[in-house]
Amino acid sequence: MGIATQIIGLIACLAFLVITHEFGHYCFARIFKTRVDKFYMFFNPGFSILRAKRFDGKWHFSFFSTQTPESWNEHPDNTEWGLGWLPLGGYCSINGMVDETTKPGDLPAEPQPWEFRAKPAWQRLFIILGGVLVNFITALILYVIVLFAWGEDYIPVDNAKYGMHYSQVAQEAGFQNGDQIFSIDGTKPEKTGDITGAVLIDGAQRVVVNRNKSIFTGDSTNTQEVSVKEKVTVYLDKHFAQRLIGSEKSEQYFCQFEMPFILDSVPSESPAAKAGLQRGDSLVGLNGVMLFSFYDYQKELAKHKNSDVTIAYIRDNQIDTTNVKLDADGKLGVFPVTPVALLGLKHVDYGFVKSIPNGISKGFTTLGDYVKQFKLVFTKEGATQLGGFGTIGSIFPKVWDWQIFWNMTAFLAIVLAFMNFLPIPALDGGYILFILVEMITRRKPSDKFIGYANTVGFILLLALLIYANGLDVLRAFK
Repeated sequence: MGIATQIIGLIACLAFLVITHEFGHYCFARIFKTRVDKFYMFFNPGFSILRAKRFDGKWHFSFFSTQTPESWNEHPDNTEWGLGWLPLGGYCSINGMVDETTKPGDLPAEPQPWEFRAKPAWQRLFIILGGVLVNFITALILYVIVLFAWGEDYIPVDNAKYGMHYSQVAQEAGFQNGDQIFSIDGTKPEKTGDITGAVLIDGAQRVVVNRNKSIFTGDSTNTQEVSVKEKVTVYLDKHFAQRLIGSEKSEQYFCQFEMPFILDSVPSESPAAKAGLQRGDSLVGLNGVMLFSFYDYQKELAKHKNSDVTIAYIRDNQIDTTNVKLDADGKLGVFPVTPVALLGLKHVDYGFVKSIPNGISKGFTTLGDYVKQFKLVFTKEGATQLGGFGTIGSIFPKVWDWQIFWNMTAFLAIVLAFMNFLPIPALDGGYILFILVEMITRRKPSDKFIGYANTVGFILLLALLIYANGLDVLRAFK
């Protein structure tokens, strides 16, 4: 059910985003008295699941049809609404608009008053901008609603009593597991998102951490080891983010909260239960090697799949050992105590009034961060991390959660708005570019040129879609 829930979440999100995006085009087209021939959720190559059109004072429907009923064509002013069978997007077919599915020769020789091409440039600009504008406004509204309905929950960075656990790339740059982040380029972070944003998006270069240091006090006859904190500055070079995203999938993070491996639940049939481990046990060693971090423990266990290992653990302040037969995945079959339980969660309620400016601010910040990190796509490392529908679907939780769903939908609405704004033929941004050139030069590009440009753009986008989803397939079989 977990994967099914993710698929449902992805399709529901795409359907919502497609409807809102195309509705933006539709609204501005109708405002400027431009005919909209079809409005479809999902694509309908070959046939449509549903067609609907209102004329003669009532709605008319057609199910599982290969083409529009002939009688409906007698009412060209009315829009055909439909549901396609291919959930990869949708479209709003505006009369008189040259796109990748329309040839200039398909249009009447003379532009008609109701056609897109007959409208002034400024009206055509708003019709095209409608989808991007509505997507972005939708994201802002969703962020406001989420903050008002659920508030915000996060673990403050100051609560990292065990410090942070760093990826291999971060450790190579000079960080040590257990370092507590004090400031980044002079600014103290409040959330882990602040850390990631500063290091990977803003390109921060100076990170100050509090690091445990052992010193010895006393004299030659009575010496004590004492742990103290010292501030250490770690300098990052400009290629740090590229190295991080180019690393193995399991290491594509900067840092996360360090935590010991304390058992919260031990299912009765698990390898751990059969070895006598209990809830509350703290695992501290594996095959004679002392381990503190839950993440280090995971890595070491994965090296001993289907093997017998010796686990050292602490129970009632006493250390003991037991032999465990790991499963085929190198797992103990247990559930650890979570960072939330260990470190504590901070909840912020915004209320209706405060949720509005904070939601809008979150939307603009998300857009700004996405634009900044988009440059990584053009690096060798970034290109290998592109993903298709599988990658997008994987970010949805396997257990339905409305807060996460609407948060992800708001984020993807911003992504969709930005991507459509790019000046690429066949995307909204390509049309916007042509219209702006026309407004500046007072010369309109020919319908034939726009048609060829859109065809090229469509082919490039299709190739990118195949490439991104192909990477998903390859990752699935690794």
